Amino acid sequence: MKSILFSIVVLFALSAKAQTVKVAAASDMKYLMPELVAGYKTKYPSAAIDVSFGSSGLFYQQISNGAAYDIYFSADISYPEKLKDLGFVNGKVTTYAFGSLVLYSTSIDVSNGIYVLKDDAVKKIAIANPHHAPYGKRAEECLKYYKMYDSVKSKLVLGDNITQTAQYTVTGNADVGIIALALALAPEMKSKGGYIILDAKTYNPVEQGCVLIRSRQVNPEASRFLKFVLSHECKPLFEKYGFIVPYYE
Repeated sequence: MKSILFSIVVLFALSAKAQTVKVAAASDMKYLMPELVAGYKTKYPSAAIDVSFGSSGLFYQQISNGAAYDIYFSADISYPEKLKDLGFVNGKVTTYAFGSLVLYSTSIDVSNGIYVLKDDAVKKIAIANPHHAPYGKRAEECLKYYKMYDSVKSKLVLGDNITQTAQYTVTGNADVGIIALALALAPEMKSKGGYIILDAKTYNPVEQGCVLIRSRQVNPEASRFLKFVLSHECKPLFEKYGFIVPYYE
């Protein structure tokens, strides 16, 4: 009898573990994702969603090397598309939102726009590392569009991801940051500084894509959570943080 009970407990534990959804999410979702998870858990209280935030490019490297995630939300759709080409994706790649760049500061008046970066009062400018962070790459494109990159290059401070970049501006490690609108709109950021939205024509679209990651063990909870995130029900949450959301059937 004890043996049977032990087996049942083990099977229950394994089942519960299998239902945990491991999510790799771009750092611009730091404030949005907890609200999405909370909304999902009002419908499915027993669901376990484990979210890691970081650079989209670094997540791409991890997943392509076998990291065990169920869902990948990337700030650059090209990364999940590459994973699909490599056979790491279950199903299709979906555009879930478009992001925007802003100029943000807690100490400098940025209301006059990008040219404030040339001011002598601006000693350090934070952007995400363009080699693996999509918002950093777009920030670099924006600076080059205005033919300012070479003149401000020596002022640049690189964050590993867009969240770290935003924190540089809040903590005083940078005077100004080129960050995601989704972060500038978060209460703790909005209350400490000001921002101005940068012209979208100055950089390539921040098209963000998500996918289910192919794994040996199918996790139906992951499919259900992704379907919820892409539903009309969640659209107002995305828009709350400044994302442009495509139409979903």
